[in-house]
Amino acid sequence: MPGNRVLECSYRFALRTVALGRELRKQRELELAGQLLRSGTSIGANVEEAQAGFSRREFAAKMGIAAKEVRESLYWLRLIRDSGTRSGVDIDSMIEDATELVRLLTAIVHTASKP
Repeated sequence: MPGNRVLECSYRFALRTVALGRELRKQRELELAGQLLRSGTSIGANVEEAQAGFSRREFAAKMGIAAKEVRESLYWLRLIRDSGTRSGVDIDSMIEDATELVRLLTAIVHTASKP
């Protein structure tokens, strides 16, 4: 994993998502926790799976799914922040990390989709 920025960033984001999910569950915000955990941990799983793609097209498709998952995670993070849900986790920092992941994944998908 060292040296692969998108792998590193998606893994770190998943770890932060798990921490936030735990905080949300303590507050009985079970639906928000579940939604965020599914999308936030799926990003890295799809990035990992893309590494073993059999073709450039398969690689781009998996990275595209990861990009969609990070956008969904952004939605849940904004909703958590704007709904007044409190946690010990810096939501704005997570939003910045997710935004960086969107940029990375979008660039990867764009490059991989070129003929």
